[in-house]
Amino acid sequence: MKPSGLPGFLRRSIRSVDDDDDDHDRSEHFQQGSSSFPSHGSMIPPSYSNSRGQGAVTELNDSDRVQFGAKVQTDDLNNDLKKIHVSDGVDAKFRMVGTSHTLKSSIKKTPSATNESKGDVTKTADGEKQTSISPEQATAQSSDSSSTMTREATAPTRNYKEGKFDKILSANVVDIAELRKLAWNGVPPEHRPQVWKMLLGYLPANTSRRSQTLKRKRQEYRDAIAQHYDIDDHSRTMQEQETLRQVLVDVPRTAPDVPLFRNDMIRQSLSRLLYIWAMRHPASSYVQGINDLATPLIAVFLSEYFKGDVLQGEELEELTREILNDVEADVYWCLTNLLAGIQDHYTQDQPGVQRMVMRLEELVKRIDVGLTNHLEETGVQFIQFAFRWMNCLLMREFNLQCIIRLWDTYLSEGDGGFETFHVYVCASFLCQFSGELQGMQFDELFAFMQNIPTNDWDDGKIEIVLSQAFVLSTLFQGSDAHLTSPNPKSIF
Repeated sequence: MKPSGLPGFLRRSIRSVDDDDDDHDRSEHFQQGSSSFPSHGSMIPPSYSNSRGQGAVTELNDSDRVQFGAKVQTDDLNNDLKKIHVSDGVDAKFRMVGTSHTLKSSIKKTPSATNESKGDVTKTADGEKQTSISPEQATAQSSDSSSTMTREATAPTRNYKEGKFDKILSANVVDIAELRKLAWNGVPPEHRPQVWKMLLGYLPANTSRRSQTLKRKRQEYRDAIAQHYDIDDHSRTMQEQETLRQVLVDVPRTAPDVPLFRNDMIRQSLSRLLYIWAMRHPASSYVQGINDLATPLIAVFLSEYFKGDVLQGEELEELTREILNDVEADVYWCLTNLLAGIQDHYTQDQPGVQRMVMRLEELVKRIDVGLTNHLEETGVQFIQFAFRWMNCLLMREFNLQCIIRLWDTYLSEGDGGFETFHVYVCASFLCQFSGELQGMQFDELFAFMQNIPTNDWDDGKIEIVLSQAFVLSTLFQGSDAHLTSPNPKSIF
């Protein structure tokens, strides 16, 4: 099934960009008449700009897509939510990618982007022109001088992004604020272990302090193993024995489809660090779901020592015990810092999770009243499917590679990434399937929500969800409008 895209009011809000931006030159829309996902939705590093200093840029790749990064501002939130304005200049905090609807970038046309004489021109359902060319024409154009913009916009994009990370991370003292801005759009795999450790507050920004800090923290973790794990069972209380039993039951169920987590050494490391965390955090203790949250950290931190595909467990046997022990310690401390920001998710009755489910329900009432009404009519409650989304942070809805990309953005959002922004991501994710869900009755709908078809999702589709979540956060962040409106239907 194909996702159905944004709710109507968000499509109208995004379309309003063009209404208020007539002073800018336009380029043709990169996708015509499509209500499904673009073939790819990767985001543009926000500091790209054209010669006029505008935030929008063009990148033409094999999918001939135009990507969009711009500063977003909102008018006062009234019943129709007004408009989203695009202004000159870019604050790197604000990024959007072109959606699957009529979103146009504010850039200057060039012959290579707008020449319609080289192929047949057709019109889409929206009445916009679309040029189709033969493979031979495409080949000729790619070698023609008029394709200079395509080559210049496509090839340097990857090098530019990697170069920006190289520059930031090579500083004697890393600018964490700038690192967050850059990481929002995704982190190159080779930089991800270091970036995540820094964004989680584990690796110091000052290079002179890193070696000593890592040595001290890793030794502290080894001491905790000796104190809590490498002891006789008779030395454990009944509660501690029950916690260990639950951990040992959950670990084999963790990411069972990923070869890496079927490895005995990895399972042993995961069991240890989860149990140690529970022993050192008795107020929270261990609950199911925390085991899932450790998997992206393990995969990313191991990748620093891999040449092959870490998720496939390639070359794992070649790693030394010292490396594995260091990775385990790093995962423990980073997981500890992550959970510290959402601690009430894992206390008794999990009030943090319940609060997020409530926020999601109220938000969806504001942006998709049709879906909300249908769920109520069929008897499906948000708590029945969204509790897992909040408890496991969508870990069981996406493949691990998509989760890793999702976490790049969550970590760049700071303390609110795994709580506040996550609610917007869940709302965006749910609304992708609004049309399909409204055509289902209880049994089919409930089964669908327990196993949403995302097996073929990749980073591009995750980035579409992230960009739509960003639009929602721009509209509602810092406002109680989506919680207090007496008439949520009024915006439609």
